[in-house]
Amino acid sequence: MEFSLTPEFSLMGKSEIEGIHNSSLRILSETGVNIYSREIRSLMKNAGASIKDDLRVLIPEDLVKNALSSAPSTIEIFDRNGKSSMVLEGRNSYFGTGSDLEYTVDHRTGERRRSRLEDVERSASLCDKLSNIDFVMSFSLPEDTTEETCELEQFETMLNSTIKPIIMTIYSGVENFGKVHNLACESCGGADNFKKYPNYIMYGQFVSPLQHDQEAVNRLIFCAENRIPLIYVPTIMMGASGPVTLAGAISLANAECLAGLVMHQLKSPGAPFIYGGCISPLDMRTTVFSYGSPEWRIADLALSELSCHYGLPVFGTAGATDSKVIDAQAGAEWAASLLVSSLAGTNLIHDVGYLESGMAGSLESIIICDDIIGSIKKITKGFKINPETLAIDIIDKVGPAGSFMGEEHTLNNFRDKIWYPSIFSRNRYENWRTEGFRDILDLAKLKVKELLDN
Repeated sequence: MEFSLTPEFSLMGKSEIEGIHNSSLRILSETGVNIYSREIRSLMKNAGASIKDDLRVLIPEDLVKNALSSAPSTIEIFDRNGKSSMVLEGRNSYFGTGSDLEYTVDHRTGERRRSRLEDVERSASLCDKLSNIDFVMSFSLPEDTTEETCELEQFETMLNSTIKPIIMTIYSGVENFGKVHNLACESCGGADNFKKYPNYIMYGQFVSPLQHDQEAVNRLIFCAENRIPLIYVPTIMMGASGPVTLAGAISLANAECLAGLVMHQLKSPGAPFIYGGCISPLDMRTTVFSYGSPEWRIADLALSELSCHYGLPVFGTAGATDSKVIDAQAGAEWAASLLVSSLAGTNLIHDVGYLESGMAGSLESIIICDDIIGSIKKITKGFKINPETLAIDIIDKVGPAGSFMGEEHTLNNFRDKIWYPSIFSRNRYENWRTEGFRDILDLAKLKVKELLDN
């Protein structure tokens, strides 16, 4: 007899999920979405959609149903060496950094400065050595590149710095995207091999509310044609680009994402598509799009449950903070967001190590979040109940007032049954004082130096 117990978070029941879904269907069929691609408008019209005022496409329910039935429920992602690294399905959760931060807090000086290409290299190299980081994004928007070369240089730098899978943001045209994709294909032995063993995912965004701009749709088409796994998600600022209420914002985001899925599957049925969204309030006091808000956590949980209902892999956000520095606020927002996203079963959890509401990041942030993720992976793994883990015989052998310290059962299990932190301190006060009163930031700096030097 054996049982495995794993914790889960839930928010909505079947009727609530169907309520959000039906609201989204109504948005798509009655309000519609602006699609700035003549090719896709024609494709959708031929499939049964209606066109209103040239750009607006009204999408009927059956097109959504067809798209959901053709999209794959499992997407497997490989590392640079062709080894399976992430299986995006069910409640499997994988963690990674985010992309394109304008500022970097330099690990050597503590200075907040504009990001450079060397920051892409350092963050990727660091993540390559961290056991709890599963994928890599650029983490930096380097000022020492040109608009024409930035994306290719980011991608090439990451390829040279880590074997882990990459999520690549593309904001420019398909020409630059093609160069990035060609490099990815070369790294895995050609385009046919890439389709079998994809080693990167494309992250694309569009303009909310209810607009799919030409460049965004062109990237979607390129992904569909080349079988590049695509994250195509809205960013909803509650109270600005979406309703201020969570139910309304989630219904809108869901509608926008489903519209993307319909376009994608009409272009290439069965092409890999990843669902999700970024939903958080626009803080009316500061005009900041809050990365640490509890609303974002609730929205990610709701989207994870919707993705499970649809049978689609899901992309979410955690490990980010509105704090400008590594402090108690940062730690609280990192930990809360990472735990909620993991318990929600979000498949891809990005933006690990973000500071300042997505404007800056630091290597020390990644190190601290790596330890938090290690703890969370232990929590979400749960535990097993079987004769060995119940340890009835050992309890009987040791008896009242005995000690389990010297038992073989303890020796055989203490390493893998108990989680041990990498930098979080469990030292006694006297030892901590002898070692120099080092706090978490000091320890993170030491580990950054150790890993980069080696």
